[in-house]
Amino acid sequence: MVGLGDNNNPSFQSNISSKAKDKKKNKKKKRGGSKRKMTAEQTSAFKSVTEWVYLDRHHHPNSSSTAGLSSWVVDDFGVQKSLGRGMEKMVFELHSHSKHSDGFLSPSKLVERAHGNGVKVLALTDHDTMSGITEAVEAARRFGIKIIPGVEISTIFSPRNPEMEEPVHILAYYSSCGPTRYEELDKLLANIREGRYIRAKDMVLKLNKLKLPLKWEHVTKIAGKGVAPGRLHVARAMVEAGYVENLKQAFARYLYDGGPAYSTGSEPLAEEAVQLICETGGLAVLAHPWALKNPIPIIRRLKDAGLHGMEVYRSDGRLAAYNDLADTYNLLKLGGSDYHGRGGHGESELGSVNLPVVVLHDFLKVARPIWCSAIKDILEGYAKEPSDTNLAKIARFTRMGSVKGSCPSSCGKDLIDRCLASWLTAEEQQNDEFEAIRLKLSHATINLSGVQVPIVTK
Repeated sequence: MVGLGDNNNPSFQSNISSKAKDKKKNKKKKRGGSKRKMTAEQTSAFKSVTEWVYLDRHHHPNSSSTAGLSSWVVDDFGVQKSLGRGMEKMVFELHSHSKHSDGFLSPSKLVERAHGNGVKVLALTDHDTMSGITEAVEAARRFGIKIIPGVEISTIFSPRNPEMEEPVHILAYYSSCGPTRYEELDKLLANIREGRYIRAKDMVLKLNKLKLPLKWEHVTKIAGKGVAPGRLHVARAMVEAGYVENLKQAFARYLYDGGPAYSTGSEPLAEEAVQLICETGGLAVLAHPWALKNPIPIIRRLKDAGLHGMEVYRSDGRLAAYNDLADTYNLLKLGGSDYHGRGGHGESELGSVNLPVVVLHDFLKVARPIWCSAIKDILEGYAKEPSDTNLAKIARFTRMGSVKGSCPSSCGKDLIDRCLASWLTAEEQQNDEFEAIRLKLSHATINLSGVQVPIVTK
């Protein structure tokens, strides 16, 4: 594993070469591929994952018995499929972007596309913003998709040797209620977005000095109102202005890390971002580690800071070198398409990454206790002080969060029940801590238009 610190190392290149050969074999397998019954471990994992996915529905493929499991099999890669009509899969898409950062689709259109591709669980992970989550949640209700509120945080890894400094992206996955200390995380993200404006302007300036008279107004128009422009927006402006033929050429010639028009922003240290994610009830995962020049020291440092997992799976399969790294540092092995909607042959389709059922189970096994604790903390805040402000924290990613003053006395209880029912199992809800919260709410009142009204809890 020592050679992984440098992507130019011969052992690393050998690893990638053998992996490419495996990929060709895998493609042949994918066309036909053997199918076999799930093992006891896979069956247990599948039941657990399906139960969580369909928590807020009365009828789902797994129900409460093992009936129907005989119609499910796994392929050579451990990905579960139904023998029934359409060969349905339990698809989790854990890395996607919308127009709220540098994606091409609105959150609603993204959800609609996910549904069309058979996605059951979608994590919206826009760069340095969670502003698209509410729209995604609303759209997801129409299509029966579960949304994991997420964000991809731009950070910097800054070791003692300045030559080893490089950008690192950290994915954060939260519960339905979002971060426990949302204001603190939002402040961090706002600082990054402000830095993105400065960074993008500097890129345009550098391009101008390279005799490419790109206009700043062109970049901001592409980014859209209120969206902090990034490299992709600059690249799109370059294509439209005719300075390069395509996005790939824009990055390869000018915008790559350390390139002639590259510029850094005001990103926080990677370790600090990981720590904040952990402290606010999130799951921290290293995004696309194959893009790193020196992955080993970065992964080691981030693991010490609390990193939970790293991306290992892509649409072209599992990357053996990074799978081994995840094993070495005892990290979850995850992955997603990193879908932006730009089109073209170089982009993976939404929902195209096949995550084995055991991988999904391991993800939820780590995430669910973290999310359960975060939900409890947010609900406790409301139970101690049942105000409009604290009610809005519960409903941060739903339109109901904007209802104030006219909210009926049972509104808080209804929101809590919805929050719990869609995210936690009956067993998780029926613990002493949640019972204590319900007891507090039975004696609490909320101020509605100047009148103290008891909260209905039964």
